[in-house]
Amino acid sequence: MAAERGIDRDLLQRWEGNPIISVEHMPFRANTVFNGTPIPNEDGVYMLLRVEGRRGYSFFALARSDDGLHFVVDDKPVMLPATDGPFAVYEEAGIEDPRVTFVEGTCYVLYTVAGNCGPRIALAKTEDYVHYERIALVSEPGNKDGVLFPRKVGGRYVRLDRPIGLGRGSIWVSYSPDLVNWGDSQVIVPPRGGYWDSYRVGASVPPIETPEGWLEIYHGTKMTSAGPIYRIGTVLLDLDNPSRVIKRCLEPILSPREYYERIGDVGNVCFACGAVISGDGQVKIYYGAADTSICVATCTMDDLVRESFK
Repeated sequence: MAAERGIDRDLLQRWEGNPIISVEHMPFRANTVFNGTPIPNEDGVYMLLRVEGRRGYSFFALARSDDGLHFVVDDKPVMLPATDGPFAVYEEAGIEDPRVTFVEGTCYVLYTVAGNCGPRIALAKTEDYVHYERIALVSEPGNKDGVLFPRKVGGRYVRLDRPIGLGRGSIWVSYSPDLVNWGDSQVIVPPRGGYWDSYRVGASVPPIETPEGWLEIYHGTKMTSAGPIYRIGTVLLDLDNPSRVIKRCLEPILSPREYYERIGDVGNVCFACGAVISGDGQVKIYYGAADTSICVATCTMDDLVRESFK
């Protein structure tokens, strides 16, 4: 007699075809692919991938899908670390974790530059998703996990990021008049002692505007004797004042349980990196698994806003 199915362990439901993109799908040699950002467009869903090459540094490639589930990766990378100009010294160790947001009709990418000076956040833009124009380095060293809000708030651009202070990583909010110069920074989501996100937290998905507030899907880590465990959670921010937290989840919405989430270059990692909302309210949340592949999990927008804050 077959065993009865137990209760769902996570709010998000994994697609049975996971992982959707792994190194086996790459048309060129690579070590791993993970933490890509989805780009919904008239052709379906594209994915700007973080690929770690065989030399050990990361760069970006583009994958295309007509259903958001089955992807084909372009034959060549679309963005490599700069080798000359003002960005070169900061990208010596690669470019990482792109996050796409459309603001006022332009497709912007916040990404992390990695080099001997430490991680910084950089800004680029694209018109065709294949060619990228670097605009500026927009943070000091020791910062990453930058995501842009999809519209101005109070006449200013807004972003979330994750600077490190005294070894702790919290989510901060910052404001800008021009996307280049940032300030008025405030910490809004710190780690919580005794919880699943007690070690570090960071922004993961560009904030989603809902009637209840800005929904941010973030990652949180808990340190164990075997290393950190990365899980996915939610926080709701005030629409008119994103520095004000309305609600924060008590439990994660996705935790590493499957083999492809627990075993890889970095074990026990579910790292959200983007979301696509369909017209019927279904949400596809894309996430990096064990720093080795990209997966997708789903739920409804109503459940995401209502159930994750119980």
